[in-house]
Amino acid sequence: MTQLDTATAQQAGKARVSRRAERWLAGIGLGLAALFQGGFALAVNRSDDAAVRETLLPALRASGIDVADADAIEALNTLAAWFGFSLVVVALLCAIGFFIAARRPARRSTGWWFLAAGLVCLLGTQLALYPVAFFFFLTAGLFAVRPTPASE
Repeated sequence: MTQLDTATAQQAGKARVSRRAERWLAGIGLGLAALFQGGFALAVNRSDDAAVRETLLPALRASGIDVADADAIEALNTLAAWFGFSLVVVALLCAIGFFIAARRPARRSTGWWFLAAGLVCLLGTQLALYPVAFFFFLTAGLFAVRPTPASE
């Protein structure tokens, strides 16, 4: 937006709404989701059976997740597929939210897209990535709470 456009908008009584904080928080959440969900899916899918038994299973057992040896490979492949699919859905929901936030930043309903992304992140990882989902929930909350010039 040029200075002339800004001055014209302010003269007309319309102040420009900035959703910079919301977009940054959602971007951080999306980056962390890509790192953890995508990283897990990539690590499991790129590993052969021997590597899974030697490295991934001991790491999972050390973190408190007990997986039987007989079902370990199938369970990890299913979990990796679930993480990968939910990551794609989170990315699509965030892309829609980013697009609407850039086009119409004064709309409060944009927060629903980020709330949905948080729920998909939370449920898609079986509640494991709740700290990452918190970024999406915080973004949705800021869309709902922060005042816009039209509502002041």
